[in-house]
Amino acid sequence: MKPLPPCPASPNCISSLATDAGHGAAPIPYRGDMTQAQRQLESIVGAMPRATIVNSEPGYVAAQFRSLIFRFIDDVEFSFDSVNAVIHFRSASRSGHSDFGVNRKRMQQIATAFAAAQSQG
Repeated sequence: MKPLPPCPASPNCISSLATDAGHGAAPIPYRGDMTQAQRQLESIVGAMPRATIVNSEPGYVAAQFRSLIFRFIDDVEFSFDSVNAVIHFRSASRSGHSDFGVNRKRMQQIATAFAAAQSQG
């Protein structure tokens, strides 16, 4: 599993590896083959508005999301833990202090879409 950087003290970051309530979230579980799960995740992220996958290698995906109005960039990283069959993630705004919960909502959206894709096959 590729390590992900920790969240800064500011509230504009969420990570499945963070231990505090403000930054922490559960990792995304997956079933079956890691390669297939990664393809499903990339398909979901790639279809999201203003998303660009900037790096993809076995067990790791990095993407950027641009805000609609001000074009701010949020960096999102996914690291697959094949031992525990979960996807760890970190989603953080590059600038500003607060993100008004955007990163958390985005990761909840991705986790929900991924769970639905996994249940379909």
